[in-house]
Amino acid sequence: MNSIPPDPSFRTQNLRAPDERGEPHNPKPGDGERRSAARLTGFAALAVLAGLVGFGMWTHTSRNAEAEAEVEARENAAPTVRTMLAKEESSPRTIELTGNMAAFDAATLFARATGYISVRNADIGTKLKKGDVLAVIAAPDLDQQLAQAKGQLVQFQAAVQQAEADADLGRVTDQRTSRLVAQGWSSAQQGDTDRLTFASRVAAVAVAKANVVAQQAAVNRLQQLTEFEQIKAPYDGVVTSRLVDVGDLVTADASSGTPLFAVARTDVLRVQVFVPQAFTFGLKDGDPATATVSELPGQVFHGKVARNAEALAAGTRTLLMEVDIDNREGKLAAGLYSVIHLQSRRINPVIIVPSQAVVFGQDGLRVAVVSNGKVEMRKIVLELDNGATVEVKSGLKPGDQIILSPPANAVDGMKVTVASA
Repeated sequence: MNSIPPDPSFRTQNLRAPDERGEPHNPKPGDGERRSAARLTGFAALAVLAGLVGFGMWTHTSRNAEAEAEVEARENAAPTVRTMLAKEESSPRTIELTGNMAAFDAATLFARATGYISVRNADIGTKLKKGDVLAVIAAPDLDQQLAQAKGQLVQFQAAVQQAEADADLGRVTDQRTSRLVAQGWSSAQQGDTDRLTFASRVAAVAVAKANVVAQQAAVNRLQQLTEFEQIKAPYDGVVTSRLVDVGDLVTADASSGTPLFAVARTDVLRVQVFVPQAFTFGLKDGDPATATVSELPGQVFHGKVARNAEALAAGTRTLLMEVDIDNREGKLAAGLYSVIHLQSRRINPVIIVPSQAVVFGQDGLRVAVVSNGKVEMRKIVLELDNGATVEVKSGLKPGDQIILSPPANAVDGMKVTVASA
C-alpha cells in the first residue's frame, strides 16, 4: 500500500486557534529567548529580595546581640566612684543663735516728791555716772514741812531736858521727905506724895525721850523726801528717754506717779538665746561666747554665758541662756539684732559625712562604703543634721571609705572602682 508523501506546507501551518482577526497565530522569531530572559530576571529579583531580607535579619540580629552585649557589659562593669575617708570628730561644734541685745540694767525713774521741775540737767543720750543729778523738783511745801518737823524736834528735845530737871527735883524732895518722916518731923502721907511724884516725873522723862525719837523719825522721813527732789542716776549708764521738761508738774503717787526719765546701763549688754536640747549638755555658765552684728562686718565682740534658766521650755525643748557682752567701748547699743556664736562640747565623738553620701530608702538612712572593691551599705544613726553635712552617731567607724554620690543602683556586693585623687 503506497503512502502519500507529506505536504511540506502542512508542517508549517499553525495548528493553534486563529487570533481575533481569524488569522492563525504564528510565532515570531525570538519569542522564546525573551521568555527565558524574563524568567531569569524574575529569578534574579527573587534572589536579590531574599538576599536583602536575609541581610536585614542578620543585621537586626547582630544589632540585638551587640545591644545585649553592651547592656551586659554595663551591668557587669564596675562604676567609678569618688570616696572620702571617715574621720572621727570630737572637737566642740560651733552653733549660731540669734538674739536681741538688751541693757544689762534698765529703769524708769518716777517722782517721789510733788512739785514742779525747776532744773533739768539731762536729755536723751546723756552719759551718766552714778549719783549724777538729772533734774531738780521744786517742792516748797515739803521744805516747810521739814522745817516745821525740825522745830518740833527741838521742842521735844527741850521737853526732855525739862522732864529730867523735874525728875531731879522730885528725887531730891523725896530723899529729904523720907529723912523727915523717919525722924517724925513729916507725915507719912507727905512722904508718899513726894515719892510718887518723883516716880511720875521719871516716867515723864521716858515719855519726853520717846517723843524725841518719834519726831526724829518724822524729820528723817521728810529729809528723805526732800532728797527725792533731786533725781539722781542709780548707776553708770545713759538716758534713753526724757519724759518731762522744766515747769512740768509732777506728783509723788504710788499708783499714778509721774515718770521722769528712762536710763540704761550699757557697758555690759545681755543677749537672750534659746539653745536647742541637742546642745544644752555641751554648754555651761562661764563658757566663752562671741557676738557679731551684720551692720558691723569684720568686728567680733566677746562675752560669756552668764546664766541659764536651768529648765527647758516644754513647747520648744529649748533652754533660755543669757550671754553678757562687753561693751565698755560703746560700739554696741541696746536693741541690736545680733548673732551669738557658742562652742558646744561634744558628749560623744561623731563622724561628719556630706549629705550627698547619705541614701534614704525604705530601710532608712544608709551610707555606701567601699570594702575590698565592693559596695557595703551601712545603716546609720544621725546625731545632728546640719543641712550640707550630717553627724553620724553610729554605723560608721574611722577609716571607712565612704562613697560620695553613690550610684542609684548601688547594692551590697556591687563592684566599684575608686577614682584616683
